Amino acid sequence: MLDIHLDPLGGISGDIFVAAILDLRPDLETGLRAALALCPMIGEVECDVIDHHDGVLTGRRFIVRHAKHGEDHAHDHGHDGHDHSHDHHSGHEHQHGTDGHIHTHADHSPAVDHHHEHVAWRDIRNALAEFQLDGETIRHAIGIFQRLAEAEARVHGTHPDDVAFHEVGAWDSIADIVSAAWLVAQLGAARWTAGPVPLGSGRVRTAHGLLPVPAPATVHLLREFEVIDDGIGGERVTPTGAAILSYLCNDQKVVGRHGRRLISSSHGFGSKRLQGVSNCLRVLAFERPDAAQSSGDRVAVLECEIDDQTGEDLAQAIDRLRGRADVYDVVQAPVFGKKGRMMTHLRVLAATDAKEEVAAAILDETTSIGVRMTTTERMTLRREAATVEHEGTVYAFKIVERPSGSTAKLEADMLTSIEGVGPRNALRRLLDGLLRQKRGELR
Repeated sequence: MLDIHLDPLGGISGDIFVAAILDLRPDLETGLRAALALCPMIGEVECDVIDHHDGVLTGRRFIVRHAKHGEDHAHDHGHDGHDHSHDHHSGHEHQHGTDGHIHTHADHSPAVDHHHEHVAWRDIRNALAEFQLDGETIRHAIGIFQRLAEAEARVHGTHPDDVAFHEVGAWDSIADIVSAAWLVAQLGAARWTAGPVPLGSGRVRTAHGLLPVPAPATVHLLREFEVIDDGIGGERVTPTGAAILSYLCNDQKVVGRHGRRLISSSHGFGSKRLQGVSNCLRVLAFERPDAAQSSGDRVAVLECEIDDQTGEDLAQAIDRLRGRADVYDVVQAPVFGKKGRMMTHLRVLAATDAKEEVAAAILDETTSIGVRMTTTERMTLRREAATVEHEGTVYAFKIVERPSGSTAKLEADMLTSIEGVGPRNALRRLLDGLLRQKRGELR
């Protein structure tokens, strides 16, 4: 298994994170494009991945454009404190990394142009759950977005479900977060850690007026992280970048720093140049000595039974629990209880250092009045993503290193995206084609 360390030398935003991971694993670019094509909310979005050299370091940039609005999604960091506008309809380049800026309807100022429609987080969450993407990608995307919505809701004194995105500003955040989530799922890293985060300085102009840097939501997301002031101003960490850090590195304090082998590094850039430092995120990938077979860690198991909650309400509660960053999996099963009643047995796997918070969430989301908590060891096999292009269609596989050898499993959701061909016929057609290829081409 891999350990991934994020070193935000110049800062971090959604697109910079995606660029850095694609610099680490350029083989994932084709699969990422195929995954983005499965997201109807960003159907008119086009992305480019380009090589970049700032005169000191080399890496890659991730640029997203919307065909309808003709906007470049290029989050530039490190400005000298001057402000920026969130009037996305003006068609300007996003100079300060405005990805992830969200606001509630109640917080509009009179100066804000109200002719835009807005997309509430609850609607984005529901749409993400219905995307034809693998379950891990959906879980990561919802987890990152949930962190972002919770931070903004706390800033503005509202409920996360009521936080809303600009219609024109939502697509870039969705594209960044879905891309980040898909790449995180493909890497399957055991641990994510982060180095000191640059604070930046100055002011930014938003729909709420002038706000200090780092933005209030960013401050909430960076709690418990080590931060530094390197004397370089501007917005160095965007809300989306902070949400990704908060989601991935929430338990970095338990990571051991021994027994790892540094195997590769990469850089993801923003387009703005900073004075005296490269505007990039560096990624360091480590491999553990026992990575060839499996890895073990500890996980919290939380369980309860529920017999007085409607199926619809319970399904929504489970979706919200599954979307938490500190929840790894949720399983429900029908069981019989007292007086012959049918009940639902709920089992949640969660991070050990967050079991109290997860237990509180279970008690809030369900009608249960008690939760059993245990901590146990688990073993996970090393896995990685692979893609195969056949007759113009890109198929995604998950390759797992088992004790007896490698196995490859086709992501079933990929088959449902093939128009005019049923999943069974699509699978047969793919397998027929693969039989004519060399065995090594799966990797």
